[in-house]
Amino acid sequence: MSVVLPIAQRGEEILTFKAASVAQNEFNSAWLEQLALALQATMLERHGVGIAAPQVYVSKRVIIVASRPNPRYPDAPEMPAVTMINPEIIEYSTETCFGEEGCLSVPEQRGQVERAYVVKVRYFTVQGEQIEQSYEGFPARIVQHEIDHLNGILFVERL
Repeated sequence: MSVVLPIAQRGEEILTFKAASVAQNEFNSAWLEQLALALQATMLERHGVGIAAPQVYVSKRVIIVASRPNPRYPDAPEMPAVTMINPEIIEYSTETCFGEEGCLSVPEQRGQVERAYVVKVRYFTVQGEQIEQSYEGFPARIVQHEIDHLNGILFVERL
């Protein structure tokens, strides 16, 4: 069973930093695998649909995107959880949409945020395999929200 980690809250400095890339020698390491498992456990415990390492006080470019219906997002589509290491959005659709966002680091607030409807992301797996994948709708929103965390941006700055 993985550990559930504490979540940094709005106003804490860790959430304002640009996170460091995961280094080549960190791929496929026990450390990175444990971080991914702990992020997943923490996200599930708090009913999140995504989480970024800086939210658990680790300033590294690691996110999990895991859309599924839960008490915070009852209408979320179901998708398998994806751990993305050093993710970068390489294409944004010109089509945008507004959607409600919340954040485990800003529990008292939700708001309508405009995001690209489709994004194409390049990322690495925990093992170091490079993947390119497109996401649309709510999963695309999660990807953009979590990558914002890696760049020190909270959704409330986009309201």
